Amino acid sequence: MKIKICGLKRKEDVDYVNQAVPDWVGFVFAGTKRRIDYETAKTLKQHLHPQIIVVGVFVNADMSFIVRLVTDGILDMIQLHGDEDEAYILELRSRLAEYGKKNIPVIKAVRVRMEEEILEADNLPVDYLLLDAFDEDSYGGSGKIFDHKLIPKLKKPFILAGGITEKNVICILEELKEDGRVPVCVDVSSSVESNGYKDKEKIEKVIGKIRWWNYM
Repeated sequence: MKIKICGLKRKEDVDYVNQAVPDWVGFVFAGTKRRIDYETAKTLKQHLHPQIIVVGVFVNADMSFIVRLVTDGILDMIQLHGDEDEAYILELRSRLAEYGKKNIPVIKAVRVRMEEEILEADNLPVDYLLLDAFDEDSYGGSGKIFDHKLIPKLKKPFILAGGITEKNVICILEELKEDGRVPVCVDVSSSVESNGYKDKEKIEKVIGKIRWWNYM
């Protein structure tokens, strides 16, 4: 199982993950709290451990901006966290293919309210689903837990987000394993922060717990 630390903003955040080496990290290009711009993303990428995959998180973004970040080598994967539909995804893939980037993995986030919404997203032309809690005030990153019993059997691999902490992650994964619905990746953001900034100790603790579970 992979581990994603989302919402890196500072050089210190990169230093923390370079030491802990999660599989993926997220650069957020939406919202306000964790949003970064092109130049910040470029700088963070330059200092990032080359083994770590960078996922760009977008909400209803201009496709040209996404394509630029990918073709400039800043992003390795794309996460669509807004209202992007099949037409948007196909057009984005087409534009990426024009630059020889047709194999860039695409994640579609689902803010879970009901099982039917997840099943509908499972038919989209993406590589992964990311399941997060629904929040009327945002497109994600609320730190809330949703009812994992709503997760159906899926064709696509899924990433689990929403309120996961070092204190509850083992229990959550065990429950999902019992139901045969284990995610391919766990995504954490707010739970590894203190006072709005990434916390080195919290990052190390949650990664340690997940790695321990992987080898149980």
